[in-house]
Amino acid sequence: MPRPKTKQSNGATLGFEAKLWLAADKLRNNMDAAEYKHVVLGLIFLKYISDAFEEHKAILITDKKAGADPEDPDEYRAFNIFWVPKVARWSHLQANAKQPTIGKTIDDAMLAIEKDNRGLKGVLPKDFAKPALNKERLGELIDLIGTIGLGDAENRSKDILGRVYEYFLSQFASAEGKKGGQFYTPRCIVRLLVEMLSPYKGRVFDPCCGSGGMFVQSEKFIEEHGGKVGDISIFGQESNNTTWRLAKMNLAIRGIDANIEWNERGSFLQDALPDLKADYVIANPPFNDSDWHGEQLREDKRWKYGIPPTGNANFAWVQHFIHHLSPTGLAGYVLANGSMSSDQSGEGDIRKNMLEADLVDCMVALPGQLFYSTQIPVCLWFLARDKRNSRFKDRRGKVLFIDARKLGTMTDRTHKELTADDIRKVTGTYHAWRGDKECKAKYADVPGFCKSAVLDEIRSHGHVLTPGRYVGTEDVEDDGEPFNKKMKRLTATLREQFAESAKLEKAIRKNLEGLGYGE
Repeated sequence: MPRPKTKQSNGATLGFEAKLWLAADKLRNNMDAAEYKHVVLGLIFLKYISDAFEEHKAILITDKKAGADPEDPDEYRAFNIFWVPKVARWSHLQANAKQPTIGKTIDDAMLAIEKDNRGLKGVLPKDFAKPALNKERLGELIDLIGTIGLGDAENRSKDILGRVYEYFLSQFASAEGKKGGQFYTPRCIVRLLVEMLSPYKGRVFDPCCGSGGMFVQSEKFIEEHGGKVGDISIFGQESNNTTWRLAKMNLAIRGIDANIEWNERGSFLQDALPDLKADYVIANPPFNDSDWHGEQLREDKRWKYGIPPTGNANFAWVQHFIHHLSPTGLAGYVLANGSMSSDQSGEGDIRKNMLEADLVDCMVALPGQLFYSTQIPVCLWFLARDKRNSRFKDRRGKVLFIDARKLGTMTDRTHKELTADDIRKVTGTYHAWRGDKECKAKYADVPGFCKSAVLDEIRSHGHVLTPGRYVGTEDVEDDGEPFNKKMKRLTATLREQFAESAKLEKAIRKNLEGLGYGE
């Protein structure tokens, strides 16, 4: 488990989340992280909606307006606040936390919430009463979560609940390893994708939406740039029912209205939104998926740039994204590095056809160790349906390459994170290159970091899109020391080091002889 952070890092951690996680993790006992996840996140969800409900209820009680009934569900729904029945209010759960029937009490609360809020039907966890869940520990967990105000107005404005929820998702992803990482994309990667695409208004689509992080960050982007929740319409699809439920809860706690579809057949076999044309596609599809039923889809209309290999879904996902883009749409997504250069099973031809259709806008090589679920090096692709879009410069026949592999900071022994400065460096480069009206900076190639390449140059590299091939090496500043003088100085230093090495070797041999291990 990653070492807990005690200060804010890239906006993701406030400090108390780490303490709350450590306390909650101690109560896990022998329960599997994948199972415990729903216990904790379900209770956090209840605490949040109960806090928001109780605050609004207090306002209604003190409100002088005639006819304001604090037990009228419509008085809450009118303000986008969940109506919470009495059996689901946190005060009721807290009062029964030490009872052996607390598990059933929570299950009843979840059922009551779903009954009164149709958008959550079939979403909330309802297996708290099962014998395997230690009821004493469950009561302690309720007491622990009860110490934090999550849903009152002040904390809602700080998105305290969202940060706790996101932190816990990331920690569960780490605890579960690869399995948990399937539903959690690191916050810094999501933020980088969203900041690059800048989805101010329009339809945002993620056909493999996981726990909904792309949508949350898109809404945050809108708010941070003077817009409001609702300026974008959100659409998604998810094939894993457990993950779909997490996404619905993750969006509900933030008051984000979204059309998230679920079916177990998935986006390839059963596209839930076949007629959707999105202004933005933002996604992190499963890497190198070999079990995508490609053999059943050889004649699919989505494969306009080539039939993807049955053993790897990477370019099936890419063409699914393109299929759902509007005539002026932009797409940003994560793929394994092999997608930039692979020539197997027709992948090179698909990439070539996409380039010749002038769809590829920007390629970003990312540093390793960003994911909890895989050590596979990854990259970001950005596609543009129309590079003559009036919002930007005419970029026809050009692709921007950014090599960000040297960026990032280690957060523990195995994981790295892109800092806010790293994200600004990459996004600022892209916005300057495509000529965003809000960006005042002028673009210029930077050796070792970024290069604007024309299609002829890319053709000369066999349509390979690895940024390292184009950006070159970083310029090294000349220190002004003449070569002959520098070589004499370095050679003298090397001789001194050789002499010191010989002394150390002699001392070590003498010590070994003294211990009876001499030659």
